[in-house]
Amino acid sequence: MSDKVSLGLLNTGVPGLDTLLGGGLPEFSFNLIAGPPGSGKTTLAHQVMFALATPERRALFFTVLGEPPLKMLRYQQQFTFFDVDKVGPSIRYVNLSENLRTGDFSGVLERIMLEVETFAPSLVFVDSFRSVVQTAKAGNEGVADLQYFIQELGTRMTSWQATTFLIGEYGNSDPEANPIMTVADGMLSLTQVHEHSAVVRKMRVMKMRGRAHLSGSHNFRMSGDGLRIYPRILPALADDRLPGVEVDRAPRRISIGVPGLDALLHGGMPQGHTVLVVGPSGAGKTIIATRFLQEGVRQGEKGVALYFEKGTPRLRNAELAELVQSGAVSVVESRLLDLTVDELIDDLVATLQRTGAKRLVIDSLSEFGLYMAPEFHADLRLAVFRLLTMVAKIGVSAVVTIGQDDLFAELSFGKANISFLTDAIVALRYAEVDGRLHKFMSVVKVRGSAHSTDLREYRITSEGLEVDELPTEVAGVLNGGSGRGFVPK
Repeated sequence: MSDKVSLGLLNTGVPGLDTLLGGGLPEFSFNLIAGPPGSGKTTLAHQVMFALATPERRALFFTVLGEPPLKMLRYQQQFTFFDVDKVGPSIRYVNLSENLRTGDFSGVLERIMLEVETFAPSLVFVDSFRSVVQTAKAGNEGVADLQYFIQELGTRMTSWQATTFLIGEYGNSDPEANPIMTVADGMLSLTQVHEHSAVVRKMRVMKMRGRAHLSGSHNFRMSGDGLRIYPRILPALADDRLPGVEVDRAPRRISIGVPGLDALLHGGMPQGHTVLVVGPSGAGKTIIATRFLQEGVRQGEKGVALYFEKGTPRLRNAELAELVQSGAVSVVESRLLDLTVDELIDDLVATLQRTGAKRLVIDSLSEFGLYMAPEFHADLRLAVFRLLTMVAKIGVSAVVTIGQDDLFAELSFGKANISFLTDAIVALRYAEVDGRLHKFMSVVKVRGSAHSTDLREYRITSEGLEVDELPTEVAGVLNGGSGRGFVPK
């Protein structure tokens, strides 16, 4: 026979989890949810249960915690996914603590099967199953009894066509967990990484039979809505990379809002590109970013600004503050000190899609590194790559700023090796000429497009940035003449 048995998949209702599982949870599977205390095991189980349970697909939740289910329910009711109307007709709680006191697994198994036959559930949860393991007799006899119990439970649950979850505090090296890990079709491991006073929660699919699940550890956060998982994947390839799709080799130019800079870019930045504006403190990076948003609004395009230190209450530009208050520009900001890239990308993409914005400002990547969880500090480049890849997939035009050390004698714009991740680079610099501090800008690169290589002097005024042609005498200084200027290397 060539016919293959196809596994039915259940949508867990947990954001991001179905992606980790390769499309969903296999129906009638025997699963283990493992992790240390406080990692979110019970909450995850309840979130899945309330998402799936219906009068036609009922759920049995066995508690063996030594405390009444009422206490657990009191806390679970604080989450938005909890539906009290489902408790009773669709969800039933059973306490097994009395059955476990004798240490006789056969009695526990018979109680479980009696409840299953009576309620006919499609979903079965046992929390915490480690309590069952710890009642096993010592020695080989106890191990054999436990293994038989687990195998028998798994077989009977499958014959009853029930999807089963065992919840427990297991580690990869727990010897008593080996029988469970052998029988289980799927295993989810929840952990908490604590470093430099920051805690990052992670989930890993250790095993999932019959599914091409995602490997590795993936971040998740718990909130009033329950768990939200952030799969570590890049967006699908853009259409222009697919066979038979023509590539637009001359994208439309859009104005940045600074006429002199638009001239250096030969008419503006290519639509859908990301421009990195790099320069020392006070060089005008934020002003360029502000003008970029203002120009978009003038042309009927909404914008999004991602700020870190410069929150909405601190916007000094009155015009930009008015755009934010009017809704033309939306601000994404975070005050979390253990921010993960996944959460930032998720929030940013949701805002871009909700507003339909065509322009994005990230100001700045320097502060971005300060807010990231410690584990991401080691590879800022990867974090920025994932962020900008998602922005490029959406097709949004972006201006990104980053600070630079105030070194007059160096031409450097490759901080943290991220300059190559952007499509264009605009460098802002200082130079001391004849006892005065002057500001200069230049376009370093525009990927796939011609641009001016001129060095232009500019001034910051009440109107913004005014860009001039570079005087000959100043050019001589910057190119190695007399005076304290910097010499490009």
